[in-house]
Amino acid sequence: MARKLHHEPIPKIAKKDYARELKHLQIGLVALHRYVISRKLKVLVIVEGRDGAGKDGTIKRITEHLSPRETRVYAPGKPSEREETEWYFQRYVPHLPAGQEVVLFNRSWYNRAGVEPVMKFCTPEEHEAFLKAVPHFEKLLARSGTHILKYYLDISRKEQARRLKARRKDPLKQWKLSPVDQAAQAHWSDYSRARNSMLERTHHEDAPWIVVRADNKQQARLNIIRDILSRVPTGRKAPTGPRPDPRVVREFRESLIAAAWVAR
Repeated sequence: MARKLHHEPIPKIAKKDYARELKHLQIGLVALHRYVISRKLKVLVIVEGRDGAGKDGTIKRITEHLSPRETRVYAPGKPSEREETEWYFQRYVPHLPAGQEVVLFNRSWYNRAGVEPVMKFCTPEEHEAFLKAVPHFEKLLARSGTHILKYYLDISRKEQARRLKARRKDPLKQWKLSPVDQAAQAHWSDYSRARNSMLERTHHEDAPWIVVRADNKQQARLNIIRDILSRVPTGRKAPTGPRPDPRVVREFRESLIAAAWVAR
């Protein structure tokens, strides 16, 4: 069973079919956002993943046609000296959605579950304290009416190497380069262990992790949007439109790690 999970092929999609399906799904997102605005819902979409996993492109396709007044993207940078002395979640709180808003975090408080412990930007004690605290924090948000969608974009080591190499050669993507990117391949196994711990310990009913196999960018984007449309309540008894492909998107369970459905 493990081999079957790992080797399920993700179908390629022709450019014209991708463009047509993306437009159809983006129309669905616009309709969903109109409902969010009309009911004053609060939607938080967290997008995590390794360097080069496609977070920026995915967020761009989600937000492309949404109302700019009620849509925000937050990409946290290095904390300031003051922020380093604050309660860890404090600097994220001002960016949380109000009623009518869809907010997307391009990385999030989960920096403390991935890049920070791997690159020694936090202590083991701070890492452990975060893993214990974050489910409680998210439960408070969920029970105050925030709909939390957490996506982890997972790519293979070979595909990450290819994308990072292409990034270094592309003059339009120079802003993406950082010392952390350079260390991504060298610390591959460390990031895998950190990812596994994060998924296992911070997946919970109020904010489950949705794992996305993202070597195929087009299929990843389409299926994340399908998943969003299936999860945000709209008042209908059942969501409309195609369901996400389980070869691409699955709600986390520990067997996905054991079966190597996520990259090792």
